[in-house]
Amino acid sequence: MRCVIISGSPETNPNFIKQAVKPDDYVICADRGYEFAKLAGIEPDLIVGDFDSYKEKISVPCEIVKLNPHKDDTDTIHSIDLAFEKGFTDFLLLGALGGRTDHTFANITSLLYIADKGGRGVLLSEKERIELLKKGEYFYKEYLGKTFSLFPFGCDSVCVSYKGVEYPLERYTLKSSVPLGISNVFMSEKSEIKIYDGNAILIINLKEEYI
Repeated sequence: MRCVIISGSPETNPNFIKQAVKPDDYVICADRGYEFAKLAGIEPDLIVGDFDSYKEKISVPCEIVKLNPHKDDTDTIHSIDLAFEKGFTDFLLLGALGGRTDHTFANITSLLYIADKGGRGVLLSEKERIELLKKGEYFYKEYLGKTFSLFPFGCDSVCVSYKGVEYPLERYTLKSSVPLGISNVFMSEKSEIKIYDGNAILIINLKEEYI
């Protein structure tokens, strides 16, 4: 069973939230995330927050955890901790990209937090899919033709191999100080990324937009 955490990015599309959440998902709303869940017609199982960004009355019969505004972590991290306590290890984070850059970065770092606790998390929006990769092999046949970028994360470098992509690599060390992992393309239904050492953030562009 998957835990979906809905956060409160101002760029969140309720229609996308409605499509992404499945009937058997356990849904946690982090503060203003409840606003978007409500607009999407989704009743959460748990609402967590200091409610600094959502002031209206909560009208659903679910568990509510009210946090102190002067806490030491974010509403999203607190939601993740509660989900782990309930036995969840598979996470989908929605409404976590866009808006303030510091909030977006904090939500991206939460993927490393999840991974270090033995779980797996994905940040998803209409435009992007972001996940943290640790040592192992990963396959991406469903993203044929999509552009992706990969960067070391939480470490100085990451050793990787790519197969079935526009710019393949073989046991290549990507350094955090040089962004060589930008803008590759999945070219095969057998596209593979292998991580030998280190951690990496993988960003898949679901909608191709050029500036």
